[in-house]
Amino acid sequence: MDWQAEIISAQTRIAQYIRRTPLISVRAFGLSNEIDLKLEHLQHTGSFKTRGAFNTLLSQKVPKAGLVAASGGNHGAAVAYAGSQLGHKARIYVPEMAGPAKINLIESLGADLHVVEGAYANALNAAMAYEAETGAMQIHAYDAPGTVAGQGTCMAEWEAQGLEADTVLIAVGGGGLISGAMAWLGGQRKIVAVEPETCNALHAARNEGNPVDVDVSGVAANALGARRIGNICFGLAEQQGIETVLVSDEAIILAQRALWTELRQLVEPAGAAALAALMSGAYRPAKGERVAVLVCGGNIAPDPFTDL
Repeated sequence: MDWQAEIISAQTRIAQYIRRTPLISVRAFGLSNEIDLKLEHLQHTGSFKTRGAFNTLLSQKVPKAGLVAASGGNHGAAVAYAGSQLGHKARIYVPEMAGPAKINLIESLGADLHVVEGAYANALNAAMAYEAETGAMQIHAYDAPGTVAGQGTCMAEWEAQGLEADTVLIAVGGGGLISGAMAWLGGQRKIVAVEPETCNALHAARNEGNPVDVDVSGVAANALGARRIGNICFGLAEQQGIETVLVSDEAIILAQRALWTELRQLVEPAGAAALAALMSGAYRPAKGERVAVLVCGGNIAPDPFTDL
């Protein structure tokens, strides 16, 4: 597949529906070098997922049965939002671990929301059953070309904004965002995959030589808790030899707090995971290496303004 051509087409397709998210370069977080941040948590619905959702809906014919998606929360919100903007009904399945903030966000966007017991994999099974029963269009959260090309527009946009970094750190769940980055960059910059110690599907797959099921838990599980890495992501990661690093829940929480105290940016744990790799030393840049961090999600739980 000519991924760059697909991503360029996706950029044109979705341009009027998404935000061009801002950048900031800072000396902060106790780090010795200046780092570049892309604040993708300021995207519609609080994550990059909106890009893939719009690209999928605008590049395919949606059946009368509408849309169906499984999600840890952010993808469901993106599909619900894109569906509402384009006039398509959407049924969203999320696991209980999605949490009240993301569940409330999806409901507020008008989707037909169903909360299922267990983890993301259980929600995916329910969504697949609904697709088979009704003919609704399934929008996969990460392992579909339309999703990956849409997420790839984030990295394409970042480069167009003047990205100078040698290395980009990206948090990984099922692999849609990092797949888009790998697809766009094609090995021209170093990409480091950052995963929690308690849900690390890509790291496990690289160690085993093929995608495998992993246990899922921890503070970022409702966004990074894919039980198995996507095939697209695994293939690109193997081809490009992507480095993976693991971070603890404690490191993620410290990075999440640092983004608030030093930059006044409220992000969810998944959005702070990539920064946690730098702050904790899980990834140590070489001398002179310029590093960038993708801040990917802002749907913090609990919502700090729920009771106001």
